[in-house]
Amino acid sequence: METEQIRSEPDDADVTRSESLAREIFSGVANKWALLVINALATRTLRFTELKGEVEGISHKMLTQTLRGLERDGVVHRTVYATVPPRVDYRLTEAGAALRDTVNGMCAWTRRYLDEIDNARRRFDTHDRGTVR
Repeated sequence: METEQIRSEPDDADVTRSESLAREIFSGVANKWALLVINALATRTLRFTELKGEVEGISHKMLTQTLRGLERDGVVHRTVYATVPPRVDYRLTEAGAALRDTVNGMCAWTRRYLDEIDNARRRFDTHDRGTVR
């Protein structure tokens, strides 16, 4: 008879892998193009050309690379239809929608603390960096 071992806490290898994966995913989605693509797909499914029109300034190559990375990370779902010419649709996955909510939360935090951030940066930038505090 087999018994299932229940762990109350993840082992060190799981934590290390999770943290490493998180850094990898964040570096892929925390760029200007990925965030704009995620935002464009927020409420609807779009074809490649529609998406390119929604994300101002993105090149064909950069949109292709961005979509591939987001698809690989499970943020975007790609559907190919067997038509001539082929039709390809993109939409956010459940994980992608949750990521968008998280990003929106970070944007809300920035708006809430904008004055404090500006003041802190101004103080930091004008402070003599040669002295030890």
